[in-house]
Amino acid sequence: MKILITGGGGFIGSHLADRLLADGHEVCTVDTYATSRRDNLTPQDRLTIVEGTIADEAFFNGVMDDFGPDAVAHAAASYKDPDAWEEDARTNALGTAIVVRASERLGVKRLLYFQTALCYGVKPEEQPITLGHPLRPYESSYAISKTAGENYIRLSGLDWVSLRLANVYGPRNLSGPLPTFFSRLTQDKACFVTDTRRDFLFVTDLVDVATKALEGTGSGAYHVSSGSDVAIKELFDATTSALGLGEIDVEIRPRAADDAESILLDPSRTNADFDWRTSVALEDGVAQAIAWYREHGIEQTYTHLKEEELRVRS
Repeated sequence: MKILITGGGGFIGSHLADRLLADGHEVCTVDTYATSRRDNLTPQDRLTIVEGTIADEAFFNGVMDDFGPDAVAHAAASYKDPDAWEEDARTNALGTAIVVRASERLGVKRLLYFQTALCYGVKPEEQPITLGHPLRPYESSYAISKTAGENYIRLSGLDWVSLRLANVYGPRNLSGPLPTFFSRLTQDKACFVTDTRRDFLFVTDLVDVATKALEGTGSGAYHVSSGSDVAIKELFDATTSALGLGEIDVEIRPRAADDAESILLDPSRTNADFDWRTSVALEDGVAQAIAWYREHGIEQTYTHLKEEELRVRS
């Protein structure tokens, strides 16, 4: 197949591109490189790399016309600045509408979307969260705009799958607590963790689902998650172990009153429809991520959260 990946130079998009190329597909990536790295992609046969924004309709239509994809994986997203409402709306909402219209016009067979679990809000009413939980993306511009994008996809006549994600981690990831722990520990800076639990998913386990979705499995919304949660302290301990630092005493701070003790997604529909389970243990996944950070370095990390929210929600 010919598959176009928006955000193809980013964390998830580049891992998906690697898998699709290895499977023999032809891939075109589109990325602005605002929060991604150019060395995430290796130029090769069957890979077309294009730089630009999906929010530019004329540009994106031209890329789609030139490449003529059979399927589109929409991983591009703005999340660099939590106060950049206009850019979030431009990329995540308007950009998605442009991707949808171009896909409809060209008769794309399948559109795959990557959605945030923050579509349910930070205080979900149930644990684990089921697909029937109300959508309440009110706490951040990122969640609001990403959910608007998913709604444009629902409004379309396309055959689509939306993957609502747990906390995805692994090599090339530059957001969330793991790269922050690595950066601070390797600079001899103090760290702390909060008494919260989160559902962590290694990136290749996500790619297993994404490739099946692009090939025609499933329809509608799915949770991609491990189905279990771990304490942030466990993630910190796995990080220090991978760094060869052993066990380190770290301050554990209480969560804020408006933060959930746990955010855990129910993956049962995904398990059944995709015949899928996670395969990478947290310790192994963290070790792989740390090895990549050591080799490539981290110049900057990114978050959709405001500074005062980082300690409880990252």
